[in-house]
Amino acid sequence: QVQLEESGGGSVAAGGSLRLTCEASGGPACTYDINWYRQVPGNKREFVARIDMDESTLYADSVRGRFIISRGKKENTVDLQMNRLEPEDTATYYCGTNRCLLRGTTSYFDRTYWGQGTQVTVSS
Repeated sequence: QVQLEESGGGSVAAGGSLRLTCEASGGPACTYDINWYRQVPGNKREFVARIDMDESTLYADSVRGRFIISRGKKENTVDLQMNRLEPEDTATYYCGTNRCLLRGTTSYFDRTYWGQGTQVTVSS
């Protein structure tokens, strides 16, 4: 069973930077499709960024040009570099996956796996 763990959250002043990391474990040793979402209490979970198994990336309009998603140096990790942070970026950030690529074959999981989330707070 795939387990995801987010790290790197914290508090920062507006204009600052944070790097979040999502680490996958417990599942197959493959290239995971990783999505980052964020959620503010009372609101729906909002898409932030994705890195696909072919390394293509996608960003929400609200973060494009400020956030960068990439594979981490450690195996089975994905980083989300967040620059020029704004108070509106304050949220709990979650990473999730529902498929991975192993030796040219895509494996689809029976559900989307999510981490427990990491809090990001940006003060004005």
